[in-house]
Amino acid sequence: MRQASTIRDRSPEAPAEPESDPGPTLIQTPPAARRRRPLIREIIETVIIVIVVYAGLRSFVLPYRVDGSSMTPYLINGERLFVSRTAYTHIDANAIWNVLPWEDREGSAQIFPFSEPERGDIIVLEPPVVSSEPFIKRVIGLPGERLTFADGLVFVNGEVLTEDYIRGAITACERTPFCSVTIPPGEVFVLGDNRANSADSRVFGTIPYDHIIGKAIFSNWPFETIGPIDDPAYELTAPVLH
Repeated sequence: MRQASTIRDRSPEAPAEPESDPGPTLIQTPPAARRRRPLIREIIETVIIVIVVYAGLRSFVLPYRVDGSSMTPYLINGERLFVSRTAYTHIDANAIWNVLPWEDREGSAQIFPFSEPERGDIIVLEPPVVSSEPFIKRVIGLPGERLTFADGLVFVNGEVLTEDYIRGAITACERTPFCSVTIPPGEVFVLGDNRANSADSRVFGTIPYDHIIGKAIFSNWPFETIGPIDDPAYELTAPVLH
């Protein structure tokens, strides 16, 4: 009997392909060095970003700490605030026009892109007295107004100014030249909320706009005071005659 032969299904061998050019040899960076370079770069980039953001923020907002009791009870000693440097940004339109050779405008024409100082604003200012630190006070009188003090009250153009935030404190003005004053253009009259313990415009007079550093807009410490600085509501009433 013939023995069956074994059959293998075998394809003919394909011709060998020519080797391709592998190109230039690449040296592999060790894993540790590969991790170290991005980490250093990320740290440098983060530091640069932090510096840029910090500098940018300080161009618009400054942090301050209240030192003293001249603004109690509304602001307390040690309270920390953010103060807007751009709140009262203004430009003199006449000064810009006078750059042109055919223009010669006298005086100033102030333009406020955001807002002028308003009654009730709490501001940080450069005081016109010897002091190593700025003052923080509240705007009470505006340009052109006549401010007087009598019977423990503040009078604006002859009308009584109601101030709830001073909680009944007496506003006295004795033996100073600023107990009755008409506020010049471009200036404000400021008072501390603690009227019995505050060196303010009753002592050193009105404050020019250019001496205002900024407006207090937010309290950030202590915890119980955190929040925006509110603008008070005012009421002017005719005095009661006795």
